[in-house]
Amino acid sequence: MNRHVPQKKDRPVKPSSSSFSRELKEWFKTISIALVIMLLLNLFVFNISIVKGESMQPTLTEQNRLFINKIIYEFEQPQRQDVVVLHDPSSGPDRKEFLVKRVIGIPGDLVEIRDHVLYVNGEAQQESYTDTIVEDPDFGPIKLQEDHYFVMGDNRHAGMSKDSRLFGSVIADEIVGKAEFIFWPKESMKRL
Repeated sequence: MNRHVPQKKDRPVKPSSSSFSRELKEWFKTISIALVIMLLLNLFVFNISIVKGESMQPTLTEQNRLFINKIIYEFEQPQRQDVVVLHDPSSGPDRKEFLVKRVIGIPGDLVEIRDHVLYVNGEAQQESYTDTIVEDPDFGPIKLQEDHYFVMGDNRHAGMSKDSRLFGSVIADEIVGKAEFIFWPKESMKRL
């Protein structure tokens, strides 16, 4: 004889308020750790920057978003042609917190602008990243000391770039990092 024995149905267990509280604390701890890691990475490893102004045209345009590598110069020195973000060394009402410029001269270089042509160590520079000759007056020559860099904006139209021609060479400590690539808008995406 087969007797049907009723099976006990599993009843859903209601979470206790203490387990909900524990889970909430775990989520809060995980989110907090993730935020701290992102903050530390942002402070010491990379940064996102928005281009403001015209001094780096045609390479960079207003509102381009840049990925800035902040740790690279802990392992190597800035090189000629690097696009860098630096603390604005100037003073006055037009001072900005940061500038984006191109490294033109490195320690030991002799930099000069003569007859609207940029010379580094006596050699005329072929500047494929510009769209005009240097329209500003002649400059230099200036010999860069150890740990000093000469930076210029790519926009060589008259008066369009506040750079080492106005505020002098910059020291390595003033350089925040290297602009590696444009990541937004997507039609402008490229490596620098």
